[in-house]
Amino acid sequence: MVIARQPFGQTGHLSTRTIFGGAALGRVTQAEADRTLEVLFKCGINHIDTAPGYGESELRIGGWMPSYRGEFFLATKTSERTRQGARDQIQRSLERLRVAQVDLIQLHNLTDQQEWEVAMGPGGALEAAVEAREQGLVRFIGVTGHGVSAPMMHRRSLERYGFDSVLLPCNYPMWQNAGYAADFAALLALCQERKVAVQTIKSLARGPWGEKQRTHATWYDALSEQASIDLAVHWVLGQPSVFLNTCADTGLLPMVLDAASRFQAGAAPTGREMTDLVSREGMTPLFA
Repeated sequence: MVIARQPFGQTGHLSTRTIFGGAALGRVTQAEADRTLEVLFKCGINHIDTAPGYGESELRIGGWMPSYRGEFFLATKTSERTRQGARDQIQRSLERLRVAQVDLIQLHNLTDQQEWEVAMGPGGALEAAVEAREQGLVRFIGVTGHGVSAPMMHRRSLERYGFDSVLLPCNYPMWQNAGYAADFAALLALCQERKVAVQTIKSLARGPWGEKQRTHATWYDALSEQASIDLAVHWVLGQPSVFLNTCADTGLLPMVLDAASRFQAGAAPTGREMTDLVSREGMTPLFA
């Protein structure tokens, strides 16, 4: 299996269009994590995205770094909003990941208005990220977000600071929200103009778990049949220039990578195929 690569914004790195979502390692043993590493190597994945809030993920990835640091563009996040809190969390992530530098630090889930003002203002987390870059602890700075306000808030963030990447949800059910689809399109146009990398999450979301029995490690109910995963993955990769971050479940990972390896540019699923998928799988938007 071979996953296509493209420039990750202006970083100079050619990242696989499918990025490994480190949340999948949040509750696994090191042995299980090492088996996942074999899957990543088999598909040529060269970009890892994790966060301090993903359970043991940073520690599991840290087990790989002494031998394989040069194989991956390594990204983590800070959920802290103050300069001191973010500074401390960045340092802890470096220790847990067993590296002297990460390639990308991201301000995590920055969509709440009040939290945004703190993080982006004097004494905020952005100052810590810039300071870390000046010290050589990180190379690039990004911002992430969940929910329907994410694209609008990312545009606001980009007007305040020249972030290198953004990350936000992207799946067909969310596109049925006309406002979200329009906001995403506006953000994508701005990012293409400024050469900002666009990472997407929640590609396999079927809907909230609700009262269903949880069958996967994902925090949402996820598609699990290969044919359905193919459509969901191919639809996201059919969006111009975006990256797809894999879901938080090691069992689904090989299926996502298999789907991504078979994606052909210009051959995204049709609207009819996607509406049939939504109907067949009972898909609903995660966010209203």
